[in-house]
Amino acid sequence: MTTPISPASTASTATPTSPGVPAPGPTPPPPAWNPQGPGGMPHHRYRPYDERVHVPVTERAWLSARIRRAPLWVPVDLRDGNQALAEPMDPGRKRRFFDLLVATGFKEIEVGYPSASRADFDFVRHLVTDGAVPDDVTPVVFTPARADLIDRTFESIAGLPRAVVHLYIATSPVWRDVVLGRGRAQVARTVRAAAERMARRAGDDGRVRFQFSPETFNLTEPDFVLELCDGLTALWDASPDRPVTHNLPATVEIATPNVYADQIEYVHRHLARRDAVVLSVHPHNDRGTGVACAELALLAGAQRVEGCLFGNGERTGNVDLVTLALNLFTQGVDPQLDLGDIDRVRATVEHCNRLPVPARHPYAGDLVHTAFSGTHQDAISKGLAHHARRAAESGVPENEAPWEVPYLPVDPADLGRSYEAVIRVNAQSGKGGVAYLLRVHHGVDLPERMRPQFARIVQRVTDDSGREATPEELYGLFRAAHLDGGPVRLASWSCHPDGPDGHRFACTLETDDGTTGERTSGDHQGTGAGPAAAFADALAGGTGRAVDVLEVVERGGLTFAECRVDGVAVWGAGEGATALEAGVRAVLSAVNGALR
Repeated sequence: MTTPISPASTASTATPTSPGVPAPGPTPPPPAWNPQGPGGMPHHRYRPYDERVHVPVTERAWLSARIRRAPLWVPVDLRDGNQALAEPMDPGRKRRFFDLLVATGFKEIEVGYPSASRADFDFVRHLVTDGAVPDDVTPVVFTPARADLIDRTFESIAGLPRAVVHLYIATSPVWRDVVLGRGRAQVARTVRAAAERMARRAGDDGRVRFQFSPETFNLTEPDFVLELCDGLTALWDASPDRPVTHNLPATVEIATPNVYADQIEYVHRHLARRDAVVLSVHPHNDRGTGVACAELALLAGAQRVEGCLFGNGERTGNVDLVTLALNLFTQGVDPQLDLGDIDRVRATVEHCNRLPVPARHPYAGDLVHTAFSGTHQDAISKGLAHHARRAAESGVPENEAPWEVPYLPVDPADLGRSYEAVIRVNAQSGKGGVAYLLRVHHGVDLPERMRPQFARIVQRVTDDSGREATPEELYGLFRAAHLDGGPVRLASWSCHPDGPDGHRFACTLETDDGTTGERTSGDHQGTGAGPAAAFADALAGGTGRAVDVLEVVERGGLTFAECRVDGVAVWGAGEGATALEAGVRAVLSAVNGALR
């Protein structure tokens, strides 16, 4: 059933490639709220996917499915990823990458294309002779459908305790016509001859399993895919205890991810001897939807995913296995990989590939856990405080408590990162982020009502500089604004009780005349209900300003005072050897802030 499309939609009805799907009508006019017009680019040169490949759809179980366990992850960095590098990995970098993959927990690893180059052949032999393959890891080697190259591939794995030999051939009409110059029957004969040779080379050795990829699967006729796959399942006599892997690549993305899911589900439903087949996918990222394609393919019946760490690969890359695995992790599903030190993994991959992982790359980029926006910072700061409080109330460690912090889909600590870079301050930042950095890095816990005042000071500085402020620079600004003096300086002072409920404050004040920079000195006295109020009375006489103390609080080793100076509320901060001295200096700081 096709859902009706409203005039305001950007979608269109489907073309008649599947039974029961209505023919498309003319493109509806844009709604009144959308003023966009023709873009001028030659879009007429390109055909939609449904004019290029038939996707038979009867029902979609993937729409209501959920991913409840990790698939078998198969990194192809040492073959597919390596062939995409401007500077392919040397043996040392390849071995370092292989060891990283093993340490991370991958159990099936494509290690090379041994018939393509001496370097790949020698690396596979190095893994054999060096005993580098653990007992629970299976290497995969890649071969085209040519007898001499198949033989070379089997020579490379001699001595391995187990291996998967991966046969591929392009199968879609464009590749058959333009690249191979063969029809369907010829391609089928080529595949069968290659598969028979692989079976003869393996003999009765149950340690060697087989894999087949109809390259450009997503542009290949579904019935031809089934013909090839089912034929190999039978020829190789696949069984549940020695299954064949059929790998269905989106070699070049051609459509939205739901189309790939439909294609995978169709094959999943119609494969012969399904319990003897591991259904695998190999998405690329030409449309930027490789991760979505892989996830929907898993919903549609796929059990295995090939890809690269951080999405390296030809053109726009292979699907990113790190993102896929951590997407599962953040849904409460064990990814069955150890990515608990994401920066170590990233550093190794960057070294081996000689390519940087972008700062905004999901989970692993330098800035993915960082907030500059004031509203985001405020929400994160409150969320972290709430998380800590809830963990304490529940009697569990913070790193075991359920995670639910605004704007942070994953706890950075679970990836081996600290909270240091979660909040950073620039001109867009607000009071929450500034207060968070002062508290975390310098123990300065600003009162809630003081935060907007100090945030305005920070914003003026970052507006002028055009760059972010480091925690050290923020603390410098705080000291300059509140602790390091101002127009009025307290040269000497004393405070004594005055009657049963009052205090008398005597002091010598030095003030800047505001024009020549010269300071004048004068003695002043004041009285009040407490030392702070008595000092405010003395300050009023010394500065000619009306000063009232509204609140004095001690937090984190500092004292903060909110005063009303000539009717305007302003905050100050003070430190001292005693609580009395710190409170006095906090009141003076507030008055200096008003006079600046």
